Amino acid sequence: MIQIAGIFGVFLAVFGGYLIAGGKMGVILHALGPEMMIIGGSGFMTLLIAGDGALLSKTLKAFGKVFKGSSWNKTDFSDLLCLLYLLLRTHQKEGAAKLEKHIETPESSPIFSRYPRLIQDPALRSLVCDTLRSVTLNNKDPHRIGEMMETTIDKRHAENLKPAKAIQTMADAFPALGIVAAVLGVIKAMGAISESPEVLGRMIGSALVGTFLGVFLSYGLVGPMAGRLKAIFEEEKRMADVARSVITSYLENLSPQICVEIGRQAIPTKLQPSFDDMETQLRDAGRMKTEGGE
Repeated sequence: MIQIAGIFGVFLAVFGGYLIAGGKMGVILHALGPEMMIIGGSGFMTLLIAGDGALLSKTLKAFGKVFKGSSWNKTDFSDLLCLLYLLLRTHQKEGAAKLEKHIETPESSPIFSRYPRLIQDPALRSLVCDTLRSVTLNNKDPHRIGEMMETTIDKRHAENLKPAKAIQTMADAFPALGIVAAVLGVIKAMGAISESPEVLGRMIGSALVGTFLGVFLSYGLVGPMAGRLKAIFEEEKRMADVARSVITSYLENLSPQICVEIGRQAIPTKLQPSFDDMETQLRDAGRMKTEGGE
């Protein structure tokens, strides 16, 4: 994984340069334990102060997401467009009553069952089903539906961003906590002012390790992780944005196939299927629906 390579590269660049410059790791290793306890321990406690048990649990799980990346891939975006195409075509050709059978119990729907990864995500499933349920109740104002979906998407996105913000808060605290650790080390050194210069030099060097660790953890590790998480959550939000663009376009009396093209254009470039690939997938999905008699 590129993130693991990046972390290894940070350690290699920082400590490799330090050793090449003639530095000795003994001083850092000697002070590492107590300094990490002060900085890392108090930094972690800021999560408890700033949040609650639920946020702490979500934040700890979010660290794994830094390395795994987004929950959605290119196939998932294509599947979402095919799913919406089949649902909207069902509404267009067979009416609201037929569509209701799929959105009321998506777990048993032959359309939804083709895309198990999508149906397993409760946020995406409820967004699609709840919105289309409003459509079947004759709420067909594209602006009102769009605002309703946008409110739901923004609310969930804000909730998803909380772990990333908590990690960023911890990263922002590390430099100051490093100074706290350094000051405590200086206090310890001043208490031993009668010692030899060699002993005092070692004690002051250990104190400065605190400042180094605070800055290193903040800007070399934890801060970039928070930024990575924010980017992942932004990318995952695009799934909901694509669904919103497709459904609101349909309510503007566009054909399902045109709506899918509008949604395809909203997909991030690296995950966007080509026009020809999407057309082939829609044709196959429609043929399967016809052959299945759904």
